[in-house]
Amino acid sequence: MKDLSELQGQIDSIKAEIREKAESVARNSKDLYEMRKSFLDSKQGKLSALMKEMAQVPGDQKASFGKAVNEAKQWALGFFEDIDKKVREQELKLRYESEKIDISMPAKKKECGNLHPITTVRNQLIDIFTGMGFSVYEGTEIENDFYNFTALNTPQDHPARDMQDTFYLSPEFLLRTQTSAGQIHVMESTKPPIKIVSPGKVFRSDDDATHSPMFSQMEGLVVDEGITLCDLKGSLDMFVKQIFGEQTTTRLRPSYFPFTEPSVEVDVSCFECGGKGCKLCKGTGWIEVLGAGVVNKKVLENCGIDSEKYSGFAFGLGLERIAMLKYGINNIKMLFESDLRVLEQIDD
Repeated sequence: MKDLSELQGQIDSIKAEIREKAESVARNSKDLYEMRKSFLDSKQGKLSALMKEMAQVPGDQKASFGKAVNEAKQWALGFFEDIDKKVREQELKLRYESEKIDISMPAKKKECGNLHPITTVRNQLIDIFTGMGFSVYEGTEIENDFYNFTALNTPQDHPARDMQDTFYLSPEFLLRTQTSAGQIHVMESTKPPIKIVSPGKVFRSDDDATHSPMFSQMEGLVVDEGITLCDLKGSLDMFVKQIFGEQTTTRLRPSYFPFTEPSVEVDVSCFECGGKGCKLCKGTGWIEVLGAGVVNKKVLENCGIDSEKYSGFAFGLGLERIAMLKYGINNIKMLFESDLRVLEQIDD
């Protein structure tokens, strides 16, 4: 049998242990919960286990012992609630400190993305030409020899057909070297009047500061009755004014392309110096931007179009060329490297 005073000593010892351990967990609610469970758990708690001693208490002391154990439990519950309240207040204070915002500090700068220069120029050109009544045709990047060369009146011995200039996939198929191939597809499937632009990637075996093995072109084609070189110049005048500024003018210089006759190189007055002569225009006051001409009659006939009734003009320009001029980029490779230092300077 156990004496009541002996059991009361156990209760006092447990209270002292609770006070001592509470100091080490006073800043962590999780540890405090575990400690509370170790003393008050209904099955394994130290205070709850004291009730098992009831069998060893004399009959006349059982009531007093039970009362003492229940009072100890109530004390422990109140003690833990007070400690828990303080711990939670401290945790909340630390959380507020960590989440505090100093409204006097400058805001973090958020970087906004821009479209790639080539995409921007492509979209601008499409807007300009569709505004003049052109529709958009996008051809395939893999073409056969007929559409890329033969139908465009390119002779079998033309240097453009050489292996060192063209990426051949087989004797018949190749990566298109020009978006002009789109002309043939459209003229084969559509009766005049025709008015289209055809943007897309093209491929040539060429690589230096101003050329790339893969680049982007935009082809323009108009076929109708009575189309002349004057119509070409009028369309291009409107185009350059919207891209390079209202003061920009064009001039045509004789040239040669197998698929146009007559053929011209198109220059624009230097938008940097106003035609006075500078580094950009190499002192001439003019900058070459594209090739064009009146569609060769043989090309029309290859597509089943009556060359006596219809005529047309075509032009082809490099999107990289326009982007480099518009944004002052002197090396075409910068357009393919996605260097943020370059792209951050370009913002329309």
